Amino acid sequence: MIKFFSNPEIQGHLRGLADEFGESTNAIRKELNNLAEAGFLVRIADKNKIEYQANPHHPLFNNLQDLIRKYLGFDRLLEAVLERMGDVDEVVLTGDYARGMDSGKIEVLVNGSSLNEDYLQHLSTRVEELIERKVNFRVNESFSSKESLVLYKK
Repeated sequence: MIKFFSNPEIQGHLRGLADEFGESTNAIRKELNNLAEAGFLVRIADKNKIEYQANPHHPLFNNLQDLIRKYLGFDRLLEAVLERMGDVDEVVLTGDYARGMDSGKIEVLVNGSSLNEDYLQHLSTRVEELIERKVNFRVNESFSSKESLVLYKK
């Protein structure tokens, strides 16, 4: 669920997911089929393989996405950033979490003008305690929209 609902743009196929999670293809196939039959995931045919993606039209999609993001601590992270960072234009996740992988290390890009960069060191420690994950902040850098998840945009 984390894989698909933390970033609904993420797609995955059977073998790739089996490798990523270190599970057998049979176990992954069973879970994918259950989630697809329940309507949580959609199947997308791509040449010789089937890709899976979160179904944004499912009635519980928004609730599941909110639940997953709260579980990962994105709400507390965003609140802490917006609290005293200054004039924030956007907050973007890059790296593992943007790809739907709960690796324990969150890469956060904060863009804006007049940002309080001195606050970042304190903020990093505070957020890590709040969400129990390592957080690395970067300021005013460009990013690839394909490998990112926008949490906030002004």
